[in-house]
Amino acid sequence: MRGRCSVNSDQTAAEGRYALSFTTGGLLAHEAAVLAPVYAKVRDWVKVRDLAVDENLLQARTVSTGVRRVRETVKRLSVLSDREVETLAEITASERSHLMWAAACRRYDLIGEFAEEILRERFLTLAGTVSYEDYDSFYRAKAMWHEELTTVTDQSYKKLRQVLFRMMVEAGLLTSTGEIEPALLSARVAALITQRTPGDIRFFPTREA
Repeated sequence: MRGRCSVNSDQTAAEGRYALSFTTGGLLAHEAAVLAPVYAKVRDWVKVRDLAVDENLLQARTVSTGVRRVRETVKRLSVLSDREVETLAEITASERSHLMWAAACRRYDLIGEFAEEILRERFLTLAGTVSYEDYDSFYRAKAMWHEELTTVTDQSYKKLRQVLFRMMVEAGLLTSTGEIEPALLSARVAALITQRTPGDIRFFPTREA
């Protein structure tokens, strides 16, 4: 995976279409902590990607797995501000997870909309839980306006759902049994997120405006 191609080139197949390539790994917080310092040195995501693959910085067992994990981690990190990336290596694991959840929501509209319309909304209305059934209803509603969602195979559909819920658990926003965990954002992470895009607080189950 060489060349000067943009790391953003495969975000969507066409304007307005959902990107659905987030099934590699989960939240990728550990991977982000490894690659963030590399970016601080070279300031070029393509170089970060190439170095990470060539030197197997993520310690993948196979080349193909390493390439996939590096590519996906870089895609998410590239939507963070330079300050957010720089901070990843120095914050706590919980803070890093929150920042990487924001990155996933920014990178993938489907995740961001689910976070705002289902996770946060159910928290604010005191529903208390988020289930696979909630995701299924959300997905069906989106499929009415996004034809690409109707062409997803049953296996891929289940994988997308599984990985999304895994991300929420890893981010500390949901328990393994589907109970919503209020997001206790630290002052510095909240400041970073709102400085980059003030409205991004909507991705979290919190009452903060």
